[in-house]
Amino acid sequence: MDINEASLKMHYELGGKIEVVSRKKIETREDLSLAYTPGVAEPCRVIAKDYEQSFKLTRRGNLVAVITDGTAVLGLGDIGPAAGMPVMEGKCALFKEFADVDAFPICIDSKDTDTIVQTIYLISKSFGGINLEDIAAPRCFEIERRLKEICDIPVFHDDQHGTAIVVAAALINAMKVTKKEMGKMRIVINGAGAAGIAIGKHLINMGFGNVIMCDINGIICEGDEGLNAGQEEISHVSNLNHEHGKLADALKGADAFIGVSRPGLVTKEMVSTMNNGIVFAMANPTPEIMPDEALAGGAAVVGTGRSDFPNQINNVLVFPGVFKGALSVRAKEITELMKERASYAIASLIPDDQLTAENIIASPLDKTVADVVAKAVADTAVEQGIARV
Repeated sequence: MDINEASLKMHYELGGKIEVVSRKKIETREDLSLAYTPGVAEPCRVIAKDYEQSFKLTRRGNLVAVITDGTAVLGLGDIGPAAGMPVMEGKCALFKEFADVDAFPICIDSKDTDTIVQTIYLISKSFGGINLEDIAAPRCFEIERRLKEICDIPVFHDDQHGTAIVVAAALINAMKVTKKEMGKMRIVINGAGAAGIAIGKHLINMGFGNVIMCDINGIICEGDEGLNAGQEEISHVSNLNHEHGKLADALKGADAFIGVSRPGLVTKEMVSTMNNGIVFAMANPTPEIMPDEALAGGAAVVGTGRSDFPNQINNVLVFPGVFKGALSVRAKEITELMKERASYAIASLIPDDQLTAENIIASPLDKTVADVVAKAVADTAVEQGIARV
């Protein structure tokens, strides 16, 4: 039985990976009176007078909504909200397992940006944070931007920012292994969708160096026609030398390649033209280049999104801790500085004396990661004055 068959069998057996468990036993009349009527009226009255008490008197303070429209689910594409539900349930299970954060899956049957934004806003008073998931670009950019403007709780698109944070963490350590310098990197990102653009912005904000974005047509340059809003925005701060050409051209002399695109787009010959290259080929399940091929081409450090190779670059290292930290201080939002500190926190989990080409990032199963990330995020929220406790 392969992994797909085994997973399908497990899902049939479980009938869902999450469930609602009561935190209060209801066994006596007094239990009923305290948890429900008539006693429950008092916390309702308190919240009606002071909205902030809703975070203390309900589970809202530790509850995240994991929301999709089903348009960009894993590598499956637009399969619809119902078909996206197993992924959302899995995400909720990870929140609980790794950070003891409660999460609930919500699948919205609409592709209309206004409808999605309004729906999420209208239910936002039930949650302490919003985790957007598997929403196609470029619509995802607009949805997140508008929700951040109108919601009073953190809104975080994990496909964008979770990926960016963990890639930066891995790159920090890969640079140490290869003796490369911050600020002097030439980094090629292939795939100019939600994840690729977010990675590019994050690396630029952190000062890694010159980021060159590529899509199916090759290098993206400021002034190109046909760019979507996200690509247009990043074109003004990337590709500083205004280069043109294909992916192979971009990789010549590059210090790092980051792939969030499709299988088989990079050859070992292309890797051989890099500068002692760092190769993060993260297309799933089949990367842009297999690790053995990348190494044969002269790559110094190789990472993928897969668990069966060294250096798995996985978002589970990010989102549980980010939300745990933000919720713990009731942060209003998740800022760029919080994301930067999260990247450094994840990188710090591998001490310098343990760094090797095959050990640049913590295991996704390491349950100490969430607390380290949470502390970095919470401390930064307090420092920036956006914590409410």
